Amino acid sequence: MTDLSVASTARRPTFDVEAIRRDFPILSQQVNGKPLVYLDNGASAQKPEAVLNAMDRYYREMHSNVHRGAHTLGDRATAAFEGARETVRRFLNAESTREIIWTRGTTEAINLVANGLATRLKPGDEILVSHMEHHANIVPWQMIAERTGARVLPIQVTPDGELDLDSFHSLLNGRTRVLALTHVSNVLGTVNPVAPLIEEAKKRGILTLIDGAQAVPHFQPDVRALDCDFYVFSSHKVFGPTGIGVLYGRAQLLEEMPPYQGGGEMIERVSFERTTWNVLPYKFEAGTPAIAEAVGLGAALDYLNGLDRVAVEAAESALLARANDLVDSVPGMKIIGTAREKVPVMSFKIEGLHPSDIGTLLDQQGIAIRTGHHCAMPLMDFYGVPGTARASFAFYNTLEEVDRLFTGLQKIQRLFA
Repeated sequence: MTDLSVASTARRPTFDVEAIRRDFPILSQQVNGKPLVYLDNGASAQKPEAVLNAMDRYYREMHSNVHRGAHTLGDRATAAFEGARETVRRFLNAESTREIIWTRGTTEAINLVANGLATRLKPGDEILVSHMEHHANIVPWQMIAERTGARVLPIQVTPDGELDLDSFHSLLNGRTRVLALTHVSNVLGTVNPVAPLIEEAKKRGILTLIDGAQAVPHFQPDVRALDCDFYVFSSHKVFGPTGIGVLYGRAQLLEEMPPYQGGGEMIERVSFERTTWNVLPYKFEAGTPAIAEAVGLGAALDYLNGLDRVAVEAAESALLARANDLVDSVPGMKIIGTAREKVPVMSFKIEGLHPSDIGTLLDQQGIAIRTGHHCAMPLMDFYGVPGTARASFAFYNTLEEVDRLFTGLQKIQRLFA
């Protein structure tokens, strides 16, 4: 068994990870008397000082409702709010801010699209998802299918956790109307080859939605290069605040879709005879929006854009490589998902140990991971497990923290040996 009591001497990433860690104040604390090792980034990433400061400044200096205030604070708030939308547009390389809709997160964004496309669906139509989807990209489509008589069909995955392309091609037919696919699996870390699948779907007039919640923390998507119809993600996964997310949609499709919710902001004119809708993007933004959260998300993306993304990806790859090298040091440990192209996510089981016990005992050592079915029950059924333990890494994690994870797993394994 490999002894991990001494810090790793493996080669460090090419950027200053200690300087980056200082940008994230939460990482400096102790948990249960141990320095915190935060490896639950796939559930929610931590926030840099730049995000905290931006939201604090908003509340201290400019808080007001947006768009219709006839005063200075309203103008400041609106400028910050719409400036964040422009930041998101640039980040995704969307053509216009009209195509950037604020939502409460990925889940609401998918629900918005599913409900908006319901009028296009009829009995016998088919919606393709994959077997590795988060429940947020399964359940909304099932609900719409029940309303319309359409069917939701899963694209299979291979035992190593890659999308089964033969299954994809076999399911495509004249009844397929929507392809809704995760860019990156939250359980397996698999990076799906979405671009060629979108291209194949477009040839057949199939609408495409890509769930980018697990992709955007690790690489920057280009929606125009992908040529997808919709792309969605959540702020809290990409180092921003909770409670806000993004729907990118082609302007023409958004224009054709009915509003998702009714109320203030999304209206042009209201009378008891007839109500007309506001222009994009406001047509889909009923009520007072999450203004401070939008400002925080803009700051998070600005922070990411200030990093050397090539160096970040190299650092994250080094973390995953180190973890993979240490798997054999824990008897009975098996990785779930060994795709050739992955982000730094490691789902695993250890023979004779329940995932929740692993999580609890690691927490006693100051190490935070996630356990359970990860909102992906169909995938758990495919692998024949009730759940997994999952360590998900971010660029602020270190090789020493990977070592601490495996030292902790070794201690737990010895307890039950």
